[in-house]
Amino acid sequence: MPRLTESLARRAVERTVADRHASYVDEMDRVVDATYRLIERTGTVDPSMRDILRETGLSTQAFYRYFQSKDELMLLVLDDGRRRLLGYLEHRMARADTGEKKVAEWIEGVMAQAADPTAAARTRPFVANQDRLAEAFPDDHQASVDALVQQLAEALDGDRRAAEAIYLLTMAALHQHLTYGTRPTRADVASVVQFSLAGARSIARNKKR
Repeated sequence: MPRLTESLARRAVERTVADRHASYVDEMDRVVDATYRLIERTGTVDPSMRDILRETGLSTQAFYRYFQSKDELMLLVLDDGRRRLLGYLEHRMARADTGEKKVAEWIEGVMAQAADPTAAARTRPFVANQDRLAEAFPDDHQASVDALVQQLAEALDGDRRAAEAIYLLTMAALHQHLTYGTRPTRADVASVVQFSLAGARSIARNKKR
């Protein structure tokens, strides 16, 4: 009987811990979403703690139950944005049946961040402040770059050099449109795709020589 009681007690404790964990995760997701809204509205990736508390409806004490610092919250926001973009690009690339078509889908997916007003509002602060973000969170910023480049490299038979070149070209084009608030036309996107694929083919030919 004591063993059964102990087992039931253990299960009750595990359920309680699991419920609390799920509640904490839900609350942290809510705070991340609220911070996204704040970033979209203000156009800054460094909102004040006062603004964050006002937007999330948390007290200072409640905020520090979930996060050790404002930087930790911003890292979660960055990671959430990275995962969303990677998932979106992965979905687009999955419908292509050749490596070049996958690269084209990747480029078109990235450029779509400037074509859609909602996506542009969410993406603009991070692109416009990428140098500051790289300085403040070098490891996390590099992890985002590496993950995006790796998506391209897999479509290019592991050609990292070509993937990095396409990444830089596409992100530069995205940066320009987001900075000036313009939307890329089909011709704009097609030119980036054509230039990138031509460059990748050239790099592949040179490797064979």
